Amino acid sequence: MLCDPTRRERINSFALVSYVSGPSGAFLDDLRQELVPGCFLRAHISILPPRPLQVSSEDAWRQICALAPMFPPFDLGLIDVRVFPVSDVLYLAVGPDNDRLREMHAVLNANGLEFAEPFEFVPHITLAQDVKPEDVPVLREIAGKRWAEYRDRRSFRVETITFVQNTEGNNWIDLGEYRLGSGDVKLLEPMALG
Repeated sequence: MLCDPTRRERINSFALVSYVSGPSGAFLDDLRQELVPGCFLRAHISILPPRPLQVSSEDAWRQICALAPMFPPFDLGLIDVRVFPVSDVLYLAVGPDNDRLREMHAVLNANGLEFAEPFEFVPHITLAQDVKPEDVPVLREIAGKRWAEYRDRRSFRVETITFVQNTEGNNWIDLGEYRLGSGDVKLLEPMALG
């Protein structure tokens, strides 16, 4: 679903992500735009994929802040372009060094943040989704070519986690940031709905 900036009403759909920064982030943001023009979502890795909350967003944020100190910053390697077979989501796979991310997902997917996810948790960076199935092979070829041409570092550091909320127009709003290792917390938007 493409973003509709005119539909800003928040919905009960929240996620916890870490944005990809630096040269890798800029490259992936540009690649997403090339593959799906009009997609202005920043490249990120989901720690908790989108989910409704059974508690207030404030309580969910408190839970994140209480558990996040367990995790120091860590690096994730990026390996190759793949497609999830059921959903036709085109993504960049994360290397086998993803144990810390899987552990973080397991610890945080509890209590007020718990959700029975429809798919197995597979660490990845989405490049294109909600595209016509017949377009997937061409998009995969383009993404694979761009990734093969990319000459910068093929990893990124997970240092900051961001609690986000979706809107009716599929515009994700950053609510709060937690800096791993330092414990710095920054509220970015008022929390509502949930």
